[in-house]
Amino acid sequence: QVQLVESGGGLVQPGGSLRLSCAASGSIFSINAMAWYRQAPGKEREFVALIAWSGGNTYYGDSVKGRFTISRDNAKNTVYLQMNSLKAEDTAVYHCKGTIATTTSFTDDYWGQGTQVTVSS
Repeated sequence: QVQLVESGGGLVQPGGSLRLSCAASGSIFSINAMAWYRQAPGKEREFVALIAWSGGNTYYGDSVKGRFTISRDNAKNTVYLQMNSLKAEDTAVYHCKGTIATTTSFTDDYWGQGTQVTVSS
């Protein structure tokens, strides 16, 4: 099995910064990509950012481009989300998703439990 554990959420004022982390552990053969999604109360889940594990290519949702940066530490199987210039509308539960192979022939998506980010004065 694979476990993803997020950390780093909290309360921050508008204009502030936070850094989220997501560590993958368990029966990992290889990681294809890891991504961040978020879901605010009463809203659908929204794509935030993705990083390809081998090449490091990154992709961002339109609402966070230029403010958020996704990065990875291959040795630690950890993905980060640096969030700057935070706005009230960034308030949500942030979930990490990993597209991870547990054998040479089986790949699946795994989700973390989520971490709350609240942007408020």
